[in-house]
Amino acid sequence: MAAQAQWLQREGIAEAALMARIDDHAAIGATAQGGVCRIALTDADRAGRDRLVQWMRELNLTVRIDRIGNIFGIRPGQLPDAKPVMTGSHIDTVATGGRYDGNYGVLAGLEVVRWLNERQRQTLRPFVVAAFTNEEGVRFMPDMMGSLVHAGGLALEAALDTVATDGARLGDELARIGYAGDMACGALVPHAFVELHIEQGPVLEAEGVTIGAVADLQGISWQEIVVTGQSNHAGTTPMHLRHDAGYCAAAIAVFVRELARRYGGSQVATVGAIDLHPNLINVIAARATLTVDLRHTDEATLKDAEGELADYLRQLETTEGVTIEARTLARFEPVQFDERLVRLVEASAHARGLSHRRMTSGAGHDAQMMARIAPAAMVFVPSVRGISHNPKEHTASADLAQGANVLLDVVLGLLDEAD
Repeated sequence: MAAQAQWLQREGIAEAALMARIDDHAAIGATAQGGVCRIALTDADRAGRDRLVQWMRELNLTVRIDRIGNIFGIRPGQLPDAKPVMTGSHIDTVATGGRYDGNYGVLAGLEVVRWLNERQRQTLRPFVVAAFTNEEGVRFMPDMMGSLVHAGGLALEAALDTVATDGARLGDELARIGYAGDMACGALVPHAFVELHIEQGPVLEAEGVTIGAVADLQGISWQEIVVTGQSNHAGTTPMHLRHDAGYCAAAIAVFVRELARRYGGSQVATVGAIDLHPNLINVIAARATLTVDLRHTDEATLKDAEGELADYLRQLETTEGVTIEARTLARFEPVQFDERLVRLVEASAHARGLSHRRMTSGAGHDAQMMARIAPAAMVFVPSVRGISHNPKEHTASADLAQGANVLLDVVLGLLDEAD
């Protein structure tokens, strides 16, 4: 109760300063549609990184960059050898990105640093604001790459050798933009990691809730499926003699949608990309390349869904006379976040009189990788109409400030914890 009373009396994060920083950074890679295109390791990403590093140094943070390009702004603690408390997210976007996804969590972390500096507040533990490389996985796969390497889930050399969709090598692009750092990956192991993020979904707004205390995160299975059939004349080839890769792609899309509806609960399934060859109106497709995204909060159920899809692909091969190859693009198990940290998020929201609920994250985030090496949790704020990865992505400034206040409360408590 004493801690809650302290939170109620505490001056919070300055909303105007937070919004000014978000608006300023959104101008880097701004699109004509009002969004942001700052794809990982492009020139726009370099400019965004440069601005972030500038702000970190203006706040008297020590800036370290590791060999995968993760950026860490470090504020020292009274116990320099103690594990730091870390917050952060990412600043890269999808091609049709908005101004809040990822960026909000990093810039709110800087506002926590400003809050501490203005009050000359010393903390026992160091405080670190992190910006992880290539969270979106648009140009280089897999997504959440920087945090995955940091957590030891992907070898550095394998990550550096990753080839982009445009043919560039990741390690070469890191060097080109000047962010091939010298710090060993994983050198900073946090006492706790807390990520602040927009929800990117409709739940909080639909329920009129301000704060989401994220308790778990769905497992993710990404596959690329290539169907090889036979190209032929669309007018002269009878239906029963066709080996139609285009039909198979459509059938797979329908199958995974019906699978998700049949499983119910948190199961979702998406075919997000289809490419046909030769892609002509009067020619039966000889080849179809498509992606399947399966997600569930339960690992066993996710495996069952993957198994059903594999069985269906074998069935299609037989019935349609095609060959089908599937390869894994990304596979991450579901994550349960640290119960104590989730309760701290709830306690802060309650003390500040903010409506809150526990929830699942349907999207992948850097926190799921950091949970491999440290207690981790996430704080969500509402997304208007649940829109994200879209220039129309929006969250009310008051909600952004309240989320930053909850982050402040949780971080302050953790920074003064002894081992």
